[in-house]
Amino acid sequence: MSTQSRPTSAKTNYLLAYNFVSAVLWLTVLGRVVLISKDNGGPVKAAETGKVYQGLESFTRLVQTGALLEVVHSLVGIVRAPIFTTLTQVASRILLTWGVGYNFPQTTANSPAYSSMLLAWSVTEVVRYSYFVFVLGGVGVPGVLSWMRYNTFFLLYPIGISSECWLIYKAIAPASEWNPLFGYALWGVLATYVPGAYMLYTYMMSQRRRVMRGKGKAKQ
Repeated sequence: MSTQSRPTSAKTNYLLAYNFVSAVLWLTVLGRVVLISKDNGGPVKAAETGKVYQGLESFTRLVQTGALLEVVHSLVGIVRAPIFTTLTQVASRILLTWGVGYNFPQTTANSPAYSSMLLAWSVTEVVRYSYFVFVLGGVGVPGVLSWMRYNTFFLLYPIGISSECWLIYKAIAPASEWNPLFGYALWGVLATYVPGAYMLYTYMMSQRRRVMRGKGKAKQ
């Protein structure tokens, strides 16, 4: 092996391991949401009784914190994902896990929006990370996984974004009591969701068009 090929191989192996571990962790989140909901009278009741929050808050918070590595990956050029898009998405989730869920269990623990947010996040991430595992592994991506990667966001993004907005909104009152500046900051975050959601949607739509164009050319 030449010295020029070693960095590429090391980078690929690292990204393959990162995406595989991330897929497993988010699959664990998804599986636990489903099992807790099943064992506690369904997703709404499990959420309203706080069982989902009790069983997953700390684990999900740690899993999502690990995604800060993706900002580093984009920043140093390990991946080609745009830094601003990556930073926006990761920062919003860090806010939800640490700033809202962790600090204000009184508005989060019994909210069905917490469960719907975790479902949207976990399905999205299992699909995304699994997709990259196949790509980086140099094997063909299963057709169903490719379809899910570039189509499920039409449904999952609205569920995730609306759940996030609701949890942030409900946290504003206790945040304001704790520190008025925190409450104003949360109002400011809510205001960014419209342009932020538009940015994420347009990014995914551009990625979808690029993939669909590639498939169209391959069939010719």
